[in-house]
Amino acid sequence: MARRSVLLLVAALIALVGTSMIVLYVQGIDARATEGQELVEVLTATDVIEIGDDVSAAQEAGKFEKTEVRKIDLVEGALSSTSSISDLVALGTIYPGEQIIARKFGSLGDADTLVIPDNKIAISVELTDPERVAGFVNPGSEVAIFISADPVRILPDGKELKLAPYTRLLLPKVEVVGVGTTSIAARTTKTEDGEEEVEQVARTILTVAVDQKEAERLIYAARNGDVSFAMLTSESKVVDKPGVTAVDVMPEPFRNAL
Repeated sequence: MARRSVLLLVAALIALVGTSMIVLYVQGIDARATEGQELVEVLTATDVIEIGDDVSAAQEAGKFEKTEVRKIDLVEGALSSTSSISDLVALGTIYPGEQIIARKFGSLGDADTLVIPDNKIAISVELTDPERVAGFVNPGSEVAIFISADPVRILPDGKELKLAPYTRLLLPKVEVVGVGTTSIAARTTKTEDGEEEVEQVARTILTVAVDQKEAERLIYAARNGDVSFAMLTSESKVVDKPGVTAVDVMPEPFRNAL
């Protein structure tokens, strides 16, 4: 009888421990699921703030407002008030919806300089509207950069060997620090009948902050291929893979040709 009581007590303890572990596991899942989802208050722009605009004047004009965003979407260095920048001016154009960060403000004498993150350099590329996400890329945006190219390999005897055209990821994540002026350029394309057609294309200069290796790759890509920006969010995921060629995009024509 005593032995049975002991066994029952042990079984009850095991069940209790098991139940506790399940509860803790479920709580852990809930905590991970809600991590970064809580709302925090941040200061954002309601209207365009131009380079050199005084913070106090912009505030009086109603160009700042407090907004709640998910903690995971909070930009590093974002402010919840203008108290620390009240006597400063904007060092770059700030667009509606942008979170206000201190490093984008400074003294009037610095207003014509780019705000470049530490240990980075700034380089510029010229893109059409589709290549820059239809104009949605603004200073402070984070983008992935892709390259499309028609590579040619130079053989030891000096002859050229054309390789398959491809598109692939070039840089997984860089910050846009400036958007320059837009110009109109002529682009010549061929119609299905083989006739040349000239169209007017808007091109805009975008400046990004990169390290030296990234700068070398981007400059080479811009001069020897076509680069495209893809806007990132806090939850975007990009992976460096071999990219795609015509065989990957249109497998059937190539399969039928074999």
